Amino acid sequence: MKWVRFAALSVLLMLLVIAYAGCACCCCLGGGTSGGRRLEYGMASYYGKDFHGRKTASGETFNMYDLTAAHKKLAFGTKVRVTNMRNGESVVVRINDRGPFVHGRIIDLSYAAAKEIGLVEMGVTKVRLEVLN
Repeated sequence: MKWVRFAALSVLLMLLVIAYAGCACCCCLGGGTSGGRRLEYGMASYYGKDFHGRKTASGETFNMYDLTAAHKKLAFGTKVRVTNMRNGESVVVRINDRGPFVHGRIIDLSYAAAKEIGLVEMGVTKVRLEVLN
């Protein structure tokens, strides 16, 4: 009888592991889709004058007054609508750099993009990313 109970618990544990692994989609990891577009939710920050004029990971020169951003995985040139979840303001940016390199953040905006959505005053805020292309 103990063996049957052990086998049943083992099968149940295996099913839970499989179900959890199958759930590892972007929807469960802070993202999803909307009308076929990829969505991502998380924290955003910005960078500006300390990096102004330096080369980005894409090879272009960073201009803090352009509407650009750094993302860890999206292809360079990808257009993303970034919405500040606190005030509803949004901006469309072009990915031209890699980052952010701070745990828990999903995007680093240029100073100009951060200013458009009211992020400069906050420094860090929760955002929604919508990949447009």
